Parts: sequence; C-alpha cells; structure tokens
Amino acid sequence: MSSRQKRKRRQRTAAQTQPQEPRPPSRSEQKNAEARAALQPLAPGERPAAVTVGAIVAGALGVANVALYAAGFEVDGERPQVVGVLAFSALMLTAAWGMWRVRYWAVLGMQTLLGLLIVIFSIVLVTARDVWGVLLVLAIVVPAGTLFWFMVKAMARIQMPRRDQ
Repeated sequence: MSSRQKRKRRQRTAAQTQPQEPRPPSRSEQKNAEARAALQPLAPGERPAAVTVGAIVAGALGVANVALYAAGFEVDGERPQVVGVLAFSALMLTAAWGMWRVRYWAVLGMQTLLGLLIVIFSIVLVTARDVWGVLLVLAIVVPAGTLFWFMVKAMARIQMPRRDQ
C-alpha cells in the first residue's frame, strides 16, 4: 500500500470517529413536522367524513352484492359462485363495521382495496374501446381516488395519540 493510500485511509478513519455536527432539518422534514403539529386527534365519538362515506360505500357494496346474487344476476351469462359472493360481501360488511367504529385497520384495508381498484381500472382505461368505456372507468376511478385521498388525513388523525389539554 502506498503512502498516499495510507494517508487517505487515516483521513477517512479520523473523519468517521469525529462527532459530526447535527444538520438542520430539510424543508420537507420541516413541512412534515408542521403538518403533524396541525393535526388534531379525534374527539371521543368523532368520525371523519371520509371514513363515514367509506363505511356507507362498503356497506352498500356488501348488501348490493348479496341482493344481486339473490335476484339471479348473471355476469357474462353465468351466475357467480356463491363462495366468491359471500366472501366479498363479508369483506365489505366487515370493513363497513370497522370504519363505522373508526378502526384504523378497517380504514387501512379500505384504502388498500381502493388503491387496487384504482390501479386495475387505470389499466383497463388503456384498453377502453370507446367513449362509454372511458367514461365508465373514470366514473369508478375518480370517486375512488377522491375517497382514497381524503382517507389519508383521516387515517393520520385516527392513529394519533390523544393530547392532554
């Protein structure tokens, strides 16, 4: 090893052992801290509007799915399997119950389903053959995206610890 390499190695080692001055927070860290400080925890019994809307939507989907199956609704000329209908309905009704009771896991699960719905229908948008197909996809993606967006802040408020006042 040459003397130049040894010198560089010593400098690196010395730099690693010296305590570094704390760096000031970045602008994004400051904005995050300000946003967290502005959040208010949920009051006892409070339910954010986005969570209420999500609970109503999930409940309506769960009930409508069972009702359509009971009415003999067919998809592509065939009746869906009862196991799939009951599983989806149970999932939606559980999510509706959890969101109505303002449970974090329920809101997170609903957001996951909304995210999957948005991604899948956005892919379907690429294959839309006519204006009606595009409008149908947008009629699903836009409300799902809006609900997803408003649930983000609601989730932050749900998971906040209570502040002593």
